Amino acid sequence: MLDELTISKAITESFMKDFLEAMEVDVAIGGAGPAGMTAAYYLAKKGIKTVIFERNLRPGGGMPGGGMMFNTIVVQAEAKGILDEFDIRTKEYEKGYYIADAVEASSGLCFKAIQAGAKIFNLMSIEDVMIRENDRITGLVLNWSTVTLAGLHVDPLSMRAKVVIDATGHASEICHIVVDKLGGKLRTEGGGIVGEKSMWADVAERRVMENTKEVYPGLVVAGMAANAVCGTPRMGPIFGGMLLSGKRAAEVTLEILQQLKVS
Repeated sequence: MLDELTISKAITESFMKDFLEAMEVDVAIGGAGPAGMTAAYYLAKKGIKTVIFERNLRPGGGMPGGGMMFNTIVVQAEAKGILDEFDIRTKEYEKGYYIADAVEASSGLCFKAIQAGAKIFNLMSIEDVMIRENDRITGLVLNWSTVTLAGLHVDPLSMRAKVVIDATGHASEICHIVVDKLGGKLRTEGGGIVGEKSMWADVAERRVMENTKEVYPGLVVAGMAANAVCGTPRMGPIFGGMLLSGKRAAEVTLEILQQLKVS
């Protein structure tokens, strides 16, 4: 016989244990889109305690929608190897262009990131950042997304991380908090958020890698957020750059963690 109370207690106790574990981690990622989940996968594979906070109900960012709700995505040859590593099937459309099912791709990224050891919390919004010694970001301030949507006056909770990755997409939400609320100067032209330019896939896909970097002490930017912060065009429904940027963000983060360990 199934007991409703046991079911409720199992969910509540398990969730609270996971959430308590997530309050102090090595890396906290804002956004469970393709860049954020790819970064989480490569970090978790290295044994880095990694957590993602996603404001929406489902992970995946813009990937499940493909292009204009046609749920097919395109990746270039340079990024196909990442999809292969995630066991996501691709077909060659023509030389240099590979297509994949958008739902399979986003589901595969999510599954592999979690299986590697990363934890994803959905329906959580990032309200603020914590800054301590030497103006360095040391954590995030969280609330339920429903609190924000309903406009309720409910105080948030905080968590600690050695490095934060802004993978919140076009909105680049964490970087906006640093600039708009704290008056922080980013490592960009002019020190602010330059803003994304109109679509130009070729330029955007090439530039996203160089834009994936530490833009503020303790804050790495990845994916479309990187292009928005650094003033590069958007790329549309080609997702190779998001995957490559996520992998690069993990590499940059590992370098930062190593520097912190040495110091």
